[in-house]
Amino acid sequence: MVDYRRKPDWLKIKLPRGFKTSQVVGLLNEKHLHTICSSGMCPNRGECWGNGTATFMIGGNVCTRSCKFCNVATGRPLPLDPNEIKDIVESVKSLNLKHIVITSVDRDDLPDLGAGHWAEMIRTLRRECPGVTMEVLIPDFQGREELVKMVIDEKPDVISHNLETVRRLTPDVRCHATYDTSLKVIRQIADSGIRSKSGIMLGLGETPEEIMETMKDLLAAGCEVMTIGQYLQPTAKHFPVQDYIHPDVFEQYRLKGLELGFRHMESAPMVRSSYHAERHIH
Repeated sequence: MVDYRRKPDWLKIKLPRGFKTSQVVGLLNEKHLHTICSSGMCPNRGECWGNGTATFMIGGNVCTRSCKFCNVATGRPLPLDPNEIKDIVESVKSLNLKHIVITSVDRDDLPDLGAGHWAEMIRTLRRECPGVTMEVLIPDFQGREELVKMVIDEKPDVISHNLETVRRLTPDVRCHATYDTSLKVIRQIADSGIRSKSGIMLGLGETPEEIMETMKDLLAAGCEVMTIGQYLQPTAKHFPVQDYIHPDVFEQYRLKGLELGFRHMESAPMVRSSYHAERHIH
């Protein structure tokens, strides 16, 4: 285990700044919208906000799960905001976005786990923002195929679901989610013909052999796009970071992933699920 506060030089983060950043932050505050950029303390939010982009988080900002790697608040969420979809659509138009990413907290408190809200969000964006491409990063919906299908039926351009880590570490890192349930969700997405995507974090104590096994498991499930990034421990209470992986090692995994058969790989310390997401459509 390493001291999570003492990061190597290659993990220095640029703070958000500039006009576009102010425009994005101002709009998010005005509309009371949530982004995983802020809730998840994403290290790329400076770059993305500076380019006028953001990953919107629907379903509120309180998650019903308490994964040990995640900085999103956990507890009992409020009821779904009836204005959330409208406000996101207005924000997409105001920021003149060409590509958007939507994610959500887990809503295990709802009868449909939030799937209906997801479907309405995608449907409304398709209708109100024609020409805008879309990636959705979905929860596992407890592996319920009929709920995953509700998202698939709305036909976003990319559907992503993160495996997060290797099989051995999943019970220690994730809450309620299982490795095989996530692979099942990814397989259902791939079988639908929509581009499937997943990602993992390094630095949790995984071995190179386990990383390769995870890559092969994703490919066998039909996953086309994979992201690999460095785990950054949000606070001392979260799962302890075990190691900081050098950028050269990330590059080796990127090349190996392409060699194995992924159509697109993003692998670097600062990579997160939605980083350069617009590239993953083509």
